[in-house]
Amino acid sequence: MSTAISSSIAPAAAHLGDRTRRHIALRLLPFVFVLYIANYLDRTSVAYAAIGMSRDLGFSDRVFGLGAGIFFISYVALQIPGALLVELWSARRMICATMIAWGSLTALTGLVHTPAQLYLARFVLGAAEAGFFPGVIVYLSHWFRQDDRAKATSNFMSAIPISFVIGSSIAGWILGHNWLGVIGWRWLFLLEGLPAILLGIVAFFYLSNFPSEATWLAADQREWIQARLNEEKPAAAQSMPIWTALRSRTTLLLAFVCFLDYFVLYCFMFWFPTMLKRLSGFSDVNVGLLGALPYLVAFVAMQINGWHSDRTRERRWHSAVPFLISAVGLVGLVIQTGQTGHTGSIGFLLVLFTMVAIGGIAFLPTFWAIPTEILGLSAAAAAVGLINAVGSVSGFAGPYLFGYLNTRMGSFSYGLAVMLVSSLAGAALMLRTPRRA
Repeated sequence: MSTAISSSIAPAAAHLGDRTRRHIALRLLPFVFVLYIANYLDRTSVAYAAIGMSRDLGFSDRVFGLGAGIFFISYVALQIPGALLVELWSARRMICATMIAWGSLTALTGLVHTPAQLYLARFVLGAAEAGFFPGVIVYLSHWFRQDDRAKATSNFMSAIPISFVIGSSIAGWILGHNWLGVIGWRWLFLLEGLPAILLGIVAFFYLSNFPSEATWLAADQREWIQARLNEEKPAAAQSMPIWTALRSRTTLLLAFVCFLDYFVLYCFMFWFPTMLKRLSGFSDVNVGLLGALPYLVAFVAMQINGWHSDRTRERRWHSAVPFLISAVGLVGLVIQTGQTGHTGSIGFLLVLFTMVAIGGIAFLPTFWAIPTEILGLSAAAAAVGLINAVGSVSGFAGPYLFGYLNTRMGSFSYGLAVMLVSSLAGAALMLRTPRRA
């Protein structure tokens, strides 16, 4: 009798678990995906606007590199406070406030006329965006078990390549048009800032901070997901002080690995349109269309990598191999853009650029699953903030150094060589990351 009852309970519990996981995923992941698209459209809109700004305002590569990178000074400074506010205040309020602020500032960037105005606009925008990414990473750990976390993170972070697939095509089209006597790149900032403002308002009413607050889940679903999340909290991690997490070898190593990946990624994101424009001689519209292809392939690679990592419960190799893929692509680009400036076929160049994009982007979901799996809630929030802060320093160093080397040396190959060294070092250090804190 008892055996029969137990056998009937097990399928019911499994059905409840599957139904709850599916309900949470369908409710949260599409929405935070759209939010992150808006985030990256606003953060990187200057990459395509630079084509028009250099033409109309006479900005040099060095000015543009500093303008792209200065965003990360304020962004880095507020990473840890922003992440902790999600735990101590409210994820819903934090996400809402940051989105409205950064959307407004992106729109106002369209008014700049001088390098100093560009630097100021980017600096303030970085402060506005600082708490969003670490906050969402921690927020997802409130809702998704370890078995689902890399997949959930990959779904969220796939907004990075998709934002470029969408933004590249749209930006190329907008740059080619003037309306009401206003040139295209100014419209680009305005039109990409408005969605963030609207989505920030929606986020306040749509998101719930914890499963216990989710009226859109049934009572048994709320109890099931909360029980599963509690079971996965290591006792040592629950009691780990924030300061201990911040100065642990694991956290510091992850922070440096993040720096190396972001160095490659942000150099690519901010300079790829300019490189493609100069190497191909295509129109702004065609650069926008072709520029979407590497990100589309990287999106597919990110999904496969996150899915396979969850299936095997392995994170280190799934984070190291993308570095090596980038390195292969960068070797080819250094050769192609070397001493004579000969670039070969545009098709081959796009393949190499795509490998760099795959490496920088496919790394993200498996890497960001690690901190929240080995640390407790507040410790993970602080650690994610620190890791992203250190990594984001390269958002300033990378684009600026790349622009400086290109202006000084007259070739993209020197900046690409620095990216190559970063990729190889990142792969080596990722494999030295311990499996436990």
